[in-house]
Amino acid sequence: SEGPMKYVVLMASLPPLGTLFESATPPISRIRLESRLALLEAADRQTLERIANLIAWSAQPLERSDAAFVAEAHRFLATNPSPTLRRLVTQRLEMRTIVAALRRRRRGEAKPPAGEVWGFGEWVGLIERHWSAPTFQLEGIFPWVRQAGELLEKDDLIGFERLQFSVVWAMLNRLGEGHHFDFEALIIYLARWSLVSRWSGYKAESAVVRFRELVDAGLGSHRELFAGASQ
Repeated sequence: SEGPMKYVVLMASLPPLGTLFESATPPISRIRLESRLALLEAADRQTLERIANLIAWSAQPLERSDAAFVAEAHRFLATNPSPTLRRLVTQRLEMRTIVAALRRRRRGEAKPPAGEVWGFGEWVGLIERHWSAPTFQLEGIFPWVRQAGELLEKDDLIGFERLQFSVVWAMLNRLGEGHHFDFEALIIYLARWSLVSRWSGYKAESAVVRFRELVDAGLGSHRELFAGASQ
């Protein structure tokens, strides 16, 4: 679907992102991306900021009780007219709720006490009722939950993060169908860009950490550093 000309111009100026795990860096820098967003009107910027505050990967408020955050999510869903953007926020927060439950349980925590606002969406009650079930009985709805739980049990945190990124990437691709030159297309592009940027940062960090581990073990060399950086 096509929106106002500003979105057509903006989307046409943004390079394709490619695949999630292959890019060493995003094809457009944060500074250049933000300069493109200067085309947006104040209302669009406000909506963008509200969505970013709700779905940003670095913000994990559902790891703790945060009634204010959940209330803000409900306010957004009640006021935003776009079904696609409402689905984006809902699906992302439902996933974050499941992940938060998996992490809490892995830490040995009992199910949240009655009345605690710890999660978002329609599956909170089911999760609480089936707290000890490996997949919280959600496997039929969210097939990735079983693998996520197994990775977390093995303390494979990189694999756990990679799985989450894959699930969100696929979700964004589904939501983007039919949106090419409109505000929804822009939001989905920015969400995908954020994943590429964050994963490429993980790759760089893991290469440095791997090299340090090799040096500590007496195995470090320039050859190993370059090998690590390329993986």
